[in-house]
Amino acid sequence: MQRSDLVERLLWSIALPGFGQLLNRRFLKGLLLIVLEFLINVRAKLNLVIVFSFQGDMTKAVEATDYQWLMFYPCLYLFAIWDAYKDAGGGEGVKFATVPFVFSAYIGTIGVIYSSTFRIGGELLGPVFLPIVALIAGALVGAAVKRVLAALT
Repeated sequence: MQRSDLVERLLWSIALPGFGQLLNRRFLKGLLLIVLEFLINVRAKLNLVIVFSFQGDMTKAVEATDYQWLMFYPCLYLFAIWDAYKDAGGGEGVKFATVPFVFSAYIGTIGVIYSSTFRIGGELLGPVFLPIVALIAGALVGAAVKRVLAALT
């Protein structure tokens, strides 16, 4: 598969979990991920939380969030991205290629856990922005761990 196809699957999976799988012709897996994304999104009230967050009302965002459901989202999201990437041929021959995705999911979930209380400069980042920062931090930590593990083997 061409690199542009790989990037296309990766970007569609970032847009909505399951779309990358559909493009990879993994229809059952793609539909299952879309259903799970929809279920978690609705139960966690994620769209409402996103609206409040982008409007800068973190108190309303935190109050609207169902954390029991939102905690599932980072793992589902990162799994869908990794799976679409892998099925499109990404990471072939790369040792520990999954590590940045796994660390991003773990640390993103920790971001969800602390999103109702964690403040920077007195400002609450909330249940959207703190997990996004945590996902990026997790990917960076995972990339560093991947390099170390690859060097040790």
